[in-house]
Amino acid sequence: MLLVGSDTTAVTMEWALSILLNHPTVLHKARSEIDDVVGPDRVMDEDDLPKLKYLQNIITETLRLFPAAPLLVLHYSSADCKIAGYDIPRGTMLLVNAWAIHRDPNLWEDPMSFRPERFDGGAHVELTELLPFGMGRRSCRGAGLARRVMGLALRSMIQCFEWERVGEGEVDLGEGIGVTLFKTEPLVAKCKAPPVHHCK
Repeated sequence: MLLVGSDTTAVTMEWALSILLNHPTVLHKARSEIDDVVGPDRVMDEDDLPKLKYLQNIITETLRLFPAAPLLVLHYSSADCKIAGYDIPRGTMLLVNAWAIHRDPNLWEDPMSFRPERFDGGAHVELTELLPFGMGRRSCRGAGLARRVMGLALRSMIQCFEWERVGEGEVDLGEGIGVTLFKTEPLVAKCKAPPVHHCK
């Protein structure tokens, strides 16, 4: 679980920071939330995570747009069945395309836009609409751990550093093809410690 989780978490963090650099107002709002909740005199710990609602929204929206595993683990149908009018014989290999579901305009308003606010107030999302970790009994057993690690890692990157794009253009969000949804161009960014450095 740790080996699989480290790769997908690293990929998700690269996507999150890339998209935040293209949306500086969202990055600023996340930094403000961390400053308000945690304060300037200490680094955040795991107990602070549930209070950082906007940070959690950023992670959820990143997972929606860029699921680390765009195709969920394959399964075989255990019996003949019919899905959306299609006859599926027993033993058929089934793949769920989470990437396509997460960008479906029938399920998501303005699906290609990065809008963490869509999850404000714990907005209800159907389990079949947002499934970066799969669903049901075959979902990723490390989902809770992954969300905690992502929250702590992204918080550290935002709280302990000031980030800027390299150059005037936006960060390239081109997607690679593979089992894991990686960026075609690795993230290159400038970072520096803020004037008041409280991440010692």
